[in-house]
Amino acid sequence: MPSFFGSPPNCRPECTINSECISTRACINTRCRDPCPGSCGANAQCSVINHIPICVCPEGYTGDPFSNCYPKPPPQILQETDPCDPSPCGPNAQCRDGVCTCLPEYQGDPYRGCRPECVLNDDCARNRACTRNKCVDPCPGVCGSNAVCEVVNHIPMCTCPPGMEGSPFVACRPRPVESPVETNPCVPSPCGPNSQCRVLNQQAVCSCLPGFRGSPPLCRPECTVSSECPLNEACNNQKCRDPCPGTCGIGAKCTVVNHNPICSCPARYTGDPFVRCTPIGKRSQYLMRQNPKLSILYV
Repeated sequence: MPSFFGSPPNCRPECTINSECISTRACINTRCRDPCPGSCGANAQCSVINHIPICVCPEGYTGDPFSNCYPKPPPQILQETDPCDPSPCGPNAQCRDGVCTCLPEYQGDPYRGCRPECVLNDDCARNRACTRNKCVDPCPGVCGSNAVCEVVNHIPMCTCPPGMEGSPFVACRPRPVESPVETNPCVPSPCGPNSQCRVLNQQAVCSCLPGFRGSPPLCRPECTVSSECPLNEACNNQKCRDPCPGTCGIGAKCTVVNHNPICSCPARYTGDPFVRCTPIGKRSQYLMRQNPKLSILYV
């Protein structure tokens, strides 16, 4: 199927985990993609290290790279030195008396840069999904009433419980008790392709459709390729037929050689056998008798 790799019966997606992609790509919806788009805030720079997007504000900018980077205000001349100016802290960290700590809801090394709990689903456990940089249960509010929600590889899957039916994303309702229905031995048909089924004494009787030969379930057309026909016929619409009609021009003759129609002009005729053959003039006949190898005729 599109976007799958390999050969049947071993078709597989491009990836299922980040480690199946190069270090500058992440596995997003079973495809190796750049995780940067949509991860960082305005004016922020994004680089991918070991599948994880790292957002930083460029030189001369400050702020939260996950929301917005803005130009640094001009430096102020302070009477006393401030150990936090310039800040020794990394992105998403705060400085107090020269000591760096991560901002609330961020984690990591405050001197190199703090990051949120997650940026991609793969940053969370398989039964959690990354929503607004937090690993949360994706089930609440997804499924319909009476449905059961199960998280499979970060994705909520809604199903109706046993004994119930309906759309699990809208509502599940008890399955009605169905009265016994007479079974038709021809539904589904056991006869195979190119065959027909009829009921006889409550049993299925199979036969090939008109124009097909063999016996079910091996009904087949008269031919599928010309090699299945006699040498003087060709396979046309799964039938062995004379390929000449409609092939050659007016006045031409047609012969079949190894299933192929060969068009030629009869003796004492000339022209394009696929368009029209016309009688050769008397002068041309005389020249041809005098020189059979003459290639140019004057008609």
